[in-house]
Amino acid sequence: MSLKNIYKKFFDKILWLNILAMVIVLILVVIAAAVLLNRYTRHGEAIPVPNVTRMSMSDARRMLAETGLLVEVTDTGYVKDLPKDCILEQKPAAGTKVKKGHVIALIVNASATPAIALPDIIQNCSLREAVARLKSMGFKVGEPQFVSGEKEWVYGITVDGIPRKAGERIAVNKTVVVQAGNGYVAEEDSVVYVEYNPAAEIDEDAADNSFPDGYSDRDDFMEIPQ
Repeated sequence: MSLKNIYKKFFDKILWLNILAMVIVLILVVIAAAVLLNRYTRHGEAIPVPNVTRMSMSDARRMLAETGLLVEVTDTGYVKDLPKDCILEQKPAAGTKVKKGHVIALIVNASATPAIALPDIIQNCSLREAVARLKSMGFKVGEPQFVSGEKEWVYGITVDGIPRKAGERIAVNKTVVVQAGNGYVAEEDSVVYVEYNPAAEIDEDAADNSFPDGYSDRDDFMEIPQ
């Protein structure tokens, strides 16, 4: 092939149009991939979480929905001075940057005081164990009441001065009092042990046969002669 033919092919319009078309297609492919990737990851669309604590559930749900966030109630609590369905806590906290569609977990104020069943701790554990277990369950525990018995052994539970038993449901705003032993046993509760003495037993057969002369059995002896 001569130099003239090579020069003519190099500057051929069709060749350059094909090259230009390939470049344009490549650029379009790169742009489309970037746009799709941006939409998929929602890059740059992070938004701050609004503060919905102390709002009613309906208002909080509406605000979060307007922001593009989802809502999930994960737990309930109880604060006496706040209205029911009031938002007590939120996660993530207000101001945290999240993407649209993120789920915001809410803890809502219960409409009534929650109650918890008393555990089986009476005559079953020490004072320290009982207090730790009650507090871990959410009970309010008052000062212990000491009674006669083994030191710091649990003998009972009272709420408002009334004895309670395992399994009873107690409102969490009530104060639970544990009755524990003070290390002393009352005299009336002590047991008197009497040593067994076999020599003190009476031979009933011998006693039945010990009647005065002329009487053969107990019935004859009981008859008084006139």
